[in-house]
Amino acid sequence: MQQYYIQLFSPHGLIRYHKPEIGRDKDTGGQVKYILELLEALAQHPQVRKVDLFTRRIADKRVSETYSYETETVAPNARIVRISCGGNLYRPKESLWDNLDEFVDKVIRFIEKQDDYPEIVHGHYADGNYIAGEISKIFETPFIATSHSLGRNKKELLLKEGFPEAAINQKFNMERRIAEEEKTLRLASLVIVSTAHEIATQYKAYKNKDEARFKVIPPGINTSVFYPFYRMSMPSFTMPLEQEQAQYRVNSEIERFLFAPAKPLILSIGRADKRKNFETIIDCYGQDKELQSMANLAIFAGVRKDITQMPDDEQEILTGLLLLLDKYDLYGKLALPKKNDPALEVPEIYRIAAQKKGVFVNATPGENFGLTIVEAAACGLPVIASPTGGPKEIIGKARNGLLVDVQDTNAIAAALKKIIADTALWEQFSANGIKAGQESYSWEAHVETYVHCINEIYEQRDNTVLPDGAALPYGKKLIKADLFFISDLDGTLIEGTDATGLDAINQWIIENKNAVAFGIASGRNKALTAEALEKFAIATPDILICSAGTEIYYTKNFIPDPGWESHINHQWKRNELVKALERYPGLMMQEADAQWKYKLSYYVDERFSENQLADLYKFLDDRKLRARILLTDNKFLDILPVRAGKGNAVRYLSYKWQLPLDRFITSGNGGNDIDMLRGRTRGIVVANHSPELESLRKSRYVYFARGRQATGVMEGIRYYLSKNEKPGV
Repeated sequence: MQQYYIQLFSPHGLIRYHKPEIGRDKDTGGQVKYILELLEALAQHPQVRKVDLFTRRIADKRVSETYSYETETVAPNARIVRISCGGNLYRPKESLWDNLDEFVDKVIRFIEKQDDYPEIVHGHYADGNYIAGEISKIFETPFIATSHSLGRNKKELLLKEGFPEAAINQKFNMERRIAEEEKTLRLASLVIVSTAHEIATQYKAYKNKDEARFKVIPPGINTSVFYPFYRMSMPSFTMPLEQEQAQYRVNSEIERFLFAPAKPLILSIGRADKRKNFETIIDCYGQDKELQSMANLAIFAGVRKDITQMPDDEQEILTGLLLLLDKYDLYGKLALPKKNDPALEVPEIYRIAAQKKGVFVNATPGENFGLTIVEAAACGLPVIASPTGGPKEIIGKARNGLLVDVQDTNAIAAALKKIIADTALWEQFSANGIKAGQESYSWEAHVETYVHCINEIYEQRDNTVLPDGAALPYGKKLIKADLFFISDLDGTLIEGTDATGLDAINQWIIENKNAVAFGIASGRNKALTAEALEKFAIATPDILICSAGTEIYYTKNFIPDPGWESHINHQWKRNELVKALERYPGLMMQEADAQWKYKLSYYVDERFSENQLADLYKFLDDRKLRARILLTDNKFLDILPVRAGKGNAVRYLSYKWQLPLDRFITSGNGGNDIDMLRGRTRGIVVANHSPELESLRKSRYVYFARGRQATGVMEGIRYYLSKNEKPGV
């Protein structure tokens, strides 16, 4: 029986196992509860050897210190692992997109440090799916995705509410989110959804919907926490002190609002979110005097201390609820408690409402699933919910309540009165809900299906015939490599059609493939580099640094490193540079295929010298345009982002893959190789080098070969390896 190490990703940060703050803000709703319970349930499955939940580490006085702990133990084989990225302060998840590549790099280092590789990576929300997708590519690990909510649908709702499209994209990074959601549908081994309705409606606007491998696995509930209300009255039942206290607190909190607390209790629970539609429930109750005489109403709208200190959207919703209480004069009939503990108190809230023969209302239109419906059902509380989305599937299967138009106050009122007034119907709905909660919606059932799907993924992989000597995933190879060998291409390994000495280098790379990571660093773009690799039969590279150090790829498939692009984009103003240099004397822009998003290439006339180079730097600096300028052979000039260049790319690789720079051998022949050759790397300068490299002769870290091109490179490799036993020649 195969066992699995599973990594879960939910990067926004306000996640903890002990006393989780569910409903603390808009990022800590049902998804946090879902992922924590999934983590705990997976840890109990015999085929799961280890499971880690990765989230963002936060050290911020505005939140609990516990969010700054690097790890939190959930079970002997389960942890929450907190990754530092994007600073220490808490930030909404929409603002973290530019920091996700940093998160990926830190996860790589975590994996390297523990020397244990995941068998499954599972992302949650678009940002978690992005991280999981990147880790999946790096280690060739199956990727499971759960979206929870989707960008296209959120954008549509915001547009209907009057938000300008530009403002939506700016605040929520919506275009990037949607692009990642499309990519996830194409790349994920499995996309988990809660209902068939979610596939048919939520994903219908996505171009890659038909490429996705969907699996309906409803979320579970913890049946040892959400159990029937009547169990507490059974002789064999023993209530822990902590639960007793929670029940007392909840009861006291509700009853302090009410004149006649013994009446049936209409209940709704959720965070302070407009979609929860709490206002309609209060309108329904406030407009119906008969309903007020039959029952009380309690709404738990998230957690609040001081409404004036809350985010604007939550402040608006909560203020609106209080104004409705006053409008309908519902004092003594409506309870609006300020807080609840999700772990201890929410189950007691459901059971108290069930003991009072009340009804739970989920008034969210088009809810994807509706976990609160299942929780209420398991506690024996009948439900009213929307006839669309997840509620339709749950109530249709469980037969534990009524489906009504939740935008129609009269329809809600009629359904509430029907259930409360008909004791036999109430008992039937209550019993059906309890049975469905135990049998169809437990976490045990969810995880059993989940692991079965993983088994199927691995059976398919095992049946895929791989060639003999199939290479390690590039992530594993780069982590395990003892040495990185990075060489310039034109003028160093080859010159025109001359590839003298290349065979010896190819042979050395092949013989040491398990210890040496081989990379090409070229001024050529991706297409021209690929052309040269094929034309000269160069050994398969693990790393490709293209366009003078502005692109990093991995393997012959040219898998991009998005972290590098995010890194060099800092202060890069390409359009402004092009405009500023249009009439600059002595410069002529090279052909289109020499240009790149992060590289501008020019020819310089024969009079261009070091003095002119200094003048050019001053020209750009006066216009607040920061860039690196590389001059090669006094003929070619490249302008790059200030963080780009072959040398910075090598240092980035050292940082990302945690290999010291003195374990890098670099070789080159021209001006744009200088930064790659200087510093702590072991540099090789071939005999046919350009004059700009003469300045490196004083460096004890640079070897000037007697041989030209590849022959000189191999000479330098032998020189360095003669001083160090591994890897061998």
